Parts: sequence; C-alpha cells; structure tokens
Amino acid sequence: MAAEIRMERMTSPEIGAAIEGGITTVVVAAGAIEQHGPHLPLFVDAEHGDRLAIEIARRLGRALVAPTIRVGWSAHHMAFPGTVSLEKETFLAVCRDYAVSLAHHGFRRVCFIPSHGGNFAPLAEARDSFNEAAGPDCSVDVYADLAEVIGVWREVAEAEAGFGNRVGGHADIAETSIMMTMYDGIVREELAECGRLTTPEEEPELIRRVLSEGFASVTPNGILGDARGATPELGEKMIAALADRMAAHFEA
Repeated sequence: MAAEIRMERMTSPEIGAAIEGGITTVVVAAGAIEQHGPHLPLFVDAEHGDRLAIEIARRLGRALVAPTIRVGWSAHHMAFPGTVSLEKETFLAVCRDYAVSLAHHGFRRVCFIPSHGGNFAPLAEARDSFNEAAGPDCSVDVYADLAEVIGVWREVAEAEAGFGNRVGGHADIAETSIMMTMYDGIVREELAECGRLTTPEEEPELIRRVLSEGFASVTPNGILGDARGATPELGEKMIAALADRMAAHFEA
C-alpha cells in the first residue's frame, strides 16, 4: 500500500517525520460549495480539489496534501439556493493562515491550486502578501491560469468525443464527467442540459458580467457550457490532463 500523503489522515508525528525527511512541499486546493446546475451537487469544486491536489502531489513527488479549503469566494452564485460563500477578504485570510501554519511547521513550499473559478484572481493577487506572511524560508506559489484550465478541458473533450464546444467552465460536460468518474450515481443525468454556450473570445466579457452582475444574469440554469454527453472515461482523462498541466507549472 502506498504511503499516505493526505495530512488530515496522518498523525502529527508522521507529518513531522516526513518534513524531517525532506518532504517540504505541500499542495493546498481551494474549492467552493456552490450551485452546479440542476444535475450536480454543491460540493463539485471541493471534491475536485481533493482529487487534483492528490494527483499533483504524486506528480511532484516528495509532497504532501493539506486539507482542502472547501468554501471559497462564491458571491456571484448567491442567487442559487444552497451556495455558501466567504467574503473575499475572509477567504484570503484563511488561505494566508494556511500558508503561515504550514511554514511554521517547516514546509518550504506551499502550492495553492484553485478548483473553483472565482478563487483564481483573488489568489493570484494575494500571492505576494502570502509570501510575506509565510516568511523568508517558505515560498508560496499559486496556479492562476483559469483560461488554461478551460482550454485543457476543451482539448480533451474535442479529442475524445468531438465535444470541445460543450466546455464552458461550470457544470458543463467537463465537471459532469469529473463527478461521474469520482462518484457512481451522484450525477442526476436525466437533468443534465445545455446552458450558456461560450467561445474563448467571449469569455473575458462573460467573466466580467458574472462577477459584476451575478451568475444568474448570464445563465438562468447555472450552467456555462453543455452538460450532455458526459462520461466517466472523459472525466478521468480530464483530471489527468489538468493535473499534468498544473504540476508542470509548479515544476517550472
């Protein structure tokens, strides 16, 4: 059996021994608990973050996985029942305190991976302040390329099924496929439908509207893209491709 790398499943002495043994990189996922259309549960981003963090840590090697920050900045989803959002300042304070705590115990590199679109820009903007708070012996890095995430999903969906145009970045064929591969029976497949379709050229303006006017203003059913055609096999390939890309960022 492979050694455990998820810190919350390890004992304190085990973590201390790992750090003493030179395992000083830690991956932190920052997810969300928010609406994902009529067919997906609220925990999509948090659970996807759990899986991505493990896959990235394995690719990096000699790295542990911190507990996922499960609630993020989701103010733009609050028109939909069940969404839980932190204020942006609260979310960033939690992330900063994570970095400070991990640095205190001897981790020398903290790698934040947003698994919720709304967390990307705030984390990128706060990277310098995180580094200052963590101190000179710890480097804090953030994967901050949301466009690349959507691009990876489009590449996989197009190559595997010819459905690249169904990727929109939220509750779409990508996130639906990812949930299918992670949990059997959790997707309400009969409710999967088309939402707001987008092109790469339209995305900057659409993101601006989402953040300023709310998600419901651009997609009443809460879907960006099209959820139809999702499969577990597609989800597995998307997880692997995105983990490869994110790990490459940190290795560079």
